[in-house]
Amino acid sequence: MTTKPGKIGIVGSGFVGATAAYAMVMRGVGREIILVDLNQARAEAEADDIRHAVPFAHPINVHAGEYADLTGCRVVVITAGVNQKPDETRLQLLERNAKVFRQVVPSVLKYAPEAVLVVATNPVDVTTHLTARYAAEFGVPSSRVVGSGTTLDTARFRTLLGRKLGVDARHCHAYVVGEHGDSEVLTWSQVTIGGLSLDEYCHQQAIEFGAAERAAIDRQVRNAAYSIIKGKGATYYGIGSALANIVQVILNDRRAILTVCTPKAKVAGVEDVTVAQVHLVGGDGVIATFPQGLNDEENGQLHRSASIVKRAIESIGA
Repeated sequence: MTTKPGKIGIVGSGFVGATAAYAMVMRGVGREIILVDLNQARAEAEADDIRHAVPFAHPINVHAGEYADLTGCRVVVITAGVNQKPDETRLQLLERNAKVFRQVVPSVLKYAPEAVLVVATNPVDVTTHLTARYAAEFGVPSSRVVGSGTTLDTARFRTLLGRKLGVDARHCHAYVVGEHGDSEVLTWSQVTIGGLSLDEYCHQQAIEFGAAERAAIDRQVRNAAYSIIKGKGATYYGIGSALANIVQVILNDRRAILTVCTPKAKVAGVEDVTVAQVHLVGGDGVIATFPQGLNDEENGQLHRSASIVKRAIESIGA
């Protein structure tokens, strides 16, 4: 069985899955996108709506389908999962999503065994770890299981830095690592602008950027999802665009540097865990990992973050 270079599957056609498909059409990612969902009527409606945007964007065949229609997919994005119920604990949510993934992952790999799996369902570090465990039963290496990790958090970090420094965010080199969640780590020691450290750049440009400014950006990055959800109920534009970018990197073997997550033997002293790190990503998924030269405080924060995710993984027996 061989893959078709431009064929993409998306399992889950809720806000995130549908927005990712729309972002792919706007960017011209791939040639065919299949939406798969238990709610087939929702998948068909989303596919129809997105397809009506094709004449204004790129010629991509968007349609709904079943798992069997994923045959030949080069990449399959998994956004399926259950939402948290009122008064439901994180552990209970994890247990329910573990059951969903136990069904979804084998169903995907039955028809698309050579696909790179891109996971977006929250808590993404844990669901990516689960996906890799289930995929291993089909002989799929963990490098072909890529979680969205902190790609969105990194984008938020760079956006806020760019606004403060007066620089295009795409030229602010800064990363968020660790859990995609409250314990994530903004790696201030690694920030560079035009080859200069943050302090050097600010000194040259006479920009005041002290502890208060760092704390404000840290707070905005860490609380972005809470703020957006409070105002509109869900986040999907940012993560949809992040997923479109990850898929484009894989389809084009672009060998990009991304803060995705994939299972690693050890992160900051924590064994067998999945959290976001700085990775080289290409056509086969994660190609290499670049440990950052973090300072002692950041290393401690990353250890704490990885430990939190590890406990969550262990809590559901994964």
